[in-house]
Formats: sequence, structure tokens, C-alpha cells
Amino acid sequence: MRKSVHFFFDVGSPASYLAWTQLPGLCGQYQADLLYRPMLLGGVYQATGNASPATIPVKGRYTNMDYERHARRYGVPLKSNPHFPIITLFLMRAVTGVQLHQPERLQQLLACVFKGLWIDALDLNQPQLTADVLAGGGFDPAEIDRLTQDPATKAALKATTEEAVQRGVFGAPTIFVGDEMFFGQDRMDFVREALAA
Repeated sequence: MRKSVHFFFDVGSPASYLAWTQLPGLCGQYQADLLYRPMLLGGVYQATGNASPATIPVKGRYTNMDYERHARRYGVPLKSNPHFPIITLFLMRAVTGVQLHQPERLQQLLACVFKGLWIDALDLNQPQLTADVLAGGGFDPAEIDRLTQDPATKAALKATTEEAVQRGVFGAPTIFVGDEMFFGQDRMDFVREALAA
């Protein structure tokens, strides 16, 4: 029986980006289904009382060093974004809308947005810059804007965020293999063990 991996994420999280670079290969190795579960991290923080590590300067500095350490281990580019935190409501609605209406383009959109945020370190709080990034990634910004305003898109993002909180999620990324929960991109060894079991 194939296992399923539920990947709860927000593109504004550098740890979500790092996990995204690793999970497809890991799931492919174990012939597991990778299910993308876009959620709004701000909503999760509000519901759980959690906050970004960046809100505590010494923890934020260490966390950034650790992200860079893992990027080197994974062999992927990563640049600290000086515009962090990014308000991701529009971006996560865009991801949800594409997943609902154009699922075959989800990876293309994630690659575009993650590159903008965590490789090019752009200020995607700026609507025009975000539109330019989307256009450069092969998307029609007006069409993406329509998807973000679709009531079905808004409802789906809200529902996934609420489901995440109900399942015990308090940050991003959070990965489930069955009912077993793993928080953070630095838990890939445990995800691997769960898939191999």
C-alpha cells in the first residue's frame, strides 16, 4: 500500500522552500504520494500563539545560519531575504488557486515564487514586483489575481489552515506520514524512516 506524505507549507517560510527541494525526491524513492497542503502561516500563528523565530533576534540569527547549513547539505541555493517577513496572503491564495484550477502548473508556480523569495531575495510585498515575477515565470498576473479572488480559493486556503491547526500544526513546514507529524525541514531523516517502515 502506497504511503501518503502531507506537506503543509507557506511560501514565506525559508524552511518550507528547503523542504520543497527535498520531498519530491524522497517520496519518489519510496513510491509515496506527496500531497501539497498550502496553508496561511500567519493564520496558524494566530491560532496557536506561535511566532516566527525572527521575532527573537538571537534565535533568528541562529535559524538563518542553520538554513544556510541545510542548503549547503542539500546542494540548493538560498539567500536570506532582507524584506522578511513577507505577507503571504496573496501568494498563498495564488498557490491554492492554481492547485484547484490548474494543478498541472503547481510546481511551475512554486518554483517561480520560491525563486523570487529565497534565491533572488525579492520584496514580494510589492504588488508590481510580484506581478513581474509571475509574468517572468510564465503566468498571466491578471489571471492569477482572478484566482486569488475566487471564493473557492479563499475557502480552500482557510479550510486547509484550519485543518492544519486541528492536526496540531504550529509552524511551517509540517509534514505528516500517516498520523505521524514532523515539524521543520530538518526532519527529513525521520520522514525517510517513516516511509521506509
